[in-house]
Amino acid sequence: MQIATWNVNSIRSRLEHIVQWLTVTSVDVLCIQETKVIDQDFPVSPLQEIGYNVYFSGQKSYNGVAIVSRQPMTDVSTGFAPVLGKADLDEQKRLITGTIDGVSIVNVYVPNGAEVGSDKYEYKLTWLRSLQEYLKILLDKNSNICVCGDFNIALEDQDIHDPIAAKNSIMASEAERQALKSILDLGCADAFRKFTREPGHYSWWDYRNMAFRRNKGWRIDHLYLTPQLYEKSTSCIIDKNPRKLEKPSDHTPVIVEISLGE
Repeated sequence: MQIATWNVNSIRSRLEHIVQWLTVTSVDVLCIQETKVIDQDFPVSPLQEIGYNVYFSGQKSYNGVAIVSRQPMTDVSTGFAPVLGKADLDEQKRLITGTIDGVSIVNVYVPNGAEVGSDKYEYKLTWLRSLQEYLKILLDKNSNICVCGDFNIALEDQDIHDPIAAKNSIMASEAERQALKSILDLGCADAFRKFTREPGHYSWWDYRNMAFRRNKGWRIDHLYLTPQLYEKSTSCIIDKNPRKLEKPSDHTPVIVEISLGE
């Protein structure tokens, strides 16, 4: 099974890129973030026409998540409310979950946080604590979980092109990193770092200052696997090709391959 994550920064603006990429790669599951479209306007047909089932939770102009999969998914739910019994954080559409081949896939778009110490920063930390609580409950039901998406956090200094300049800034502050580490302590590991330990690999580059051309990026898009899936993972790569297209998303896909039959 191949599972990919990609913040597309508007699915309608990037639809041609997505369809082209899925046609070439034929991944089994693509988790999409920042769709920026209400559910009624989600472009379902082009994805169905190339063989994908489509599940989504969106809002106008901001946020929005979706999962497209070759096989139909079961137990699809959106937001924290179905598991935690509270909906105070679900106004922003940032979470969708579904199961395929016994694997629960949790697609997240973690808040950016704007600035350390701001109200949006505190919201981000609250959201991450809720995600931890959510995953803890899910793990009691299924030990095979893939948590993926745009986390808006570079967990380690080597995930940033200039960690000194980024020190204590948004997406690299200690509180954010500790919140993510607390989630991973539930029993999840970084699929990409299983296969690639060296620095210099990024999934997001600012549109400004020729950041992509100069490889001045951040690795903030992650695929985290519970132990059995982690052991069965055979590769995890960052596909930079979509970032080279005309008018691309500022993120690029990350793909993990898991041998479920072994």
